Amino acid sequence: MPELNLVDVNNNKVGTVQASPKVFESKIHEHLVHHYAVMQLARRRSGTASTKSSYGELSGSGKKPWKQKGTGRARAGSTRSALWRGGLTTFGPTPRDFGIKLSKKNKRLALRSVLTERVQQNAFHVVDKIALDQPKTKEAVQLLKTLGLTEKTLFVIAEKNPNLELAVRNIPNVDVLLVDGLNVYDILNHGSLICTPEAVKMIEERLGK
Repeated sequence: MPELNLVDVNNNKVGTVQASPKVFESKIHEHLVHHYAVMQLARRRSGTASTKSSYGELSGSGKKPWKQKGTGRARAGSTRSALWRGGLTTFGPTPRDFGIKLSKKNKRLALRSVLTERVQQNAFHVVDKIALDQPKTKEAVQLLKTLGLTEKTLFVIAEKNPNLELAVRNIPNVDVLLVDGLNVYDILNHGSLICTPEAVKMIEERLGK
């Protein structure tokens, strides 16, 4: 069973946390991690680009503009042709859903994979409590500095923490996420994770099924 070091806000070790090997010592499935991340990015695409690609979508007459022969001009059957200004668009985009499906089981495996990788990289930190006296950015900056974290950092918390959320919103590349919203893309997009023991237990309850 993996042991995670437990530190206080001054970065002094105060104990250890017994973590579930099923979640924090699992097999890394790179293909599922990739699939999960692509799925999240695909769902952000609106898919609303639209062009008029059929005669039924266009206004205007369907009358033949001139007779077929004898005018010296090219043959034309409609003023709504793609060759004419104001005509339809050939092979243009139409509204579509870019969503990709992934089963709940595979989502859990992907999340376990990235969490295991962060533990192996010593980028998963457990702090006994995260309590800022005031929602001040400088307090959050000082906390990160004390913990030795200067890169992209993700706070994973068990419950709402207004002071922390307000304190980090002006710090580039630092975000706060509830355990319920934990996902592969945000973990990959942050070099380090900071959790409380309560958050670790909730992660195990969510992913240990």
